[in-house]
Amino acid sequence: MTALYIDADACPVKAEAERVATRHKIRMYVVSNGGLRPSQNPLVETVIVPDGPDVADMWIAERCGTGDVVVTGDIPLAAKCVEAGAKVLKHNGEALTAANIGNVLATRDLMTDLRAADPFRQGGGKSFTKADRSRFLDALERELRAAARL
Repeated sequence: MTALYIDADACPVKAEAERVATRHKIRMYVVSNGGLRPSQNPLVETVIVPDGPDVADMWIAERCGTGDVVVTGDIPLAAKCVEAGAKVLKHNGEALTAANIGNVLATRDLMTDLRAADPFRQGGGKSFTKADRSRFLDALERELRAAARL
């Protein structure tokens, strides 16, 4: 049975994911360590995990597997989910796969080292655009259809 897991930390596409999951009648888990308003949708379960480093990530990684879709911007979590056989999407619709997760992890680690070496290095991620939202919706629709065929 396919499930959709949402890493709720900084997830700008939770509402969109809920609409797509509902249309496909797929169970959706929104995982966080608190601060979320639970959905009234019976297909959506809000999972509140204890505070702590990566507790929500561990909850998702332990449960996802082949046929599931995970939405996260957390690269180490994405790597664990890809290894478990799940399909992984970033919030902008970019798919993280066995073919690209190694490069994405290496880039993340390099950028972490560069930021640590230069405390004055400023900048954050790119802003989230309507095009990102549209790419995400297309990618999620594609992944859920593919998961249903499994």
